[in-house]
Amino acid sequence: MARNLIKKVCLLGDGAVGKTSLIRKYVYDDFDDKYLMTIGTKITKKTMVIKSDPDGPGPDEEINLTIMISDIVGQVEFERIHKQYYRGSKGGLFVCDLTKKDTLERMEWWLNSFKEVAGDVPIILLGNKVDLKDKHEISFEDIAKFAKKFNCPYFLTSAKTGENVERVFQNMGKRVI
Repeated sequence: MARNLIKKVCLLGDGAVGKTSLIRKYVYDDFDDKYLMTIGTKITKKTMVIKSDPDGPGPDEEINLTIMISDIVGQVEFERIHKQYYRGSKGGLFVCDLTKKDTLERMEWWLNSFKEVAGDVPIILLGNKVDLKDKHEISFEDIAKFAKKFNCPYFLTSAKTGENVERVFQNMGKRVI
């Protein structure tokens, strides 16, 4: 028999890094390159099936995980309201834009702000827009170094092509269970 769980996960990072596009690609398999600023937070949900590791401890089981994805406004000037949206989060996906070096530089601020409210929950770093190779200002080594500093996994993603998008959410799903 399958268990049903609901977990909240936040997507965080500066404005225009592709948070909304990543969610749209994952939930609806759709991409639109028109930029619309998120106001406050937008919550999108999707149910995924997570199978327990047959070689792991405990019984084999399927878990129907409904992931509530909070897409939080990326403009730092809204800092006062950010923390309200972090409450109850069981995981965080932190997104930087590989074509804008400053989005990785501010990542530490996002992480510290989130962890202050959410505590020690699973986090994953995403370097988005991997498809725009000739415009990258952030190297893969930069992302790896940052992820190592915060002891978290990282993925290079593209909301446009879908590269690693499904893997990221599946990985987070397993981590929040």
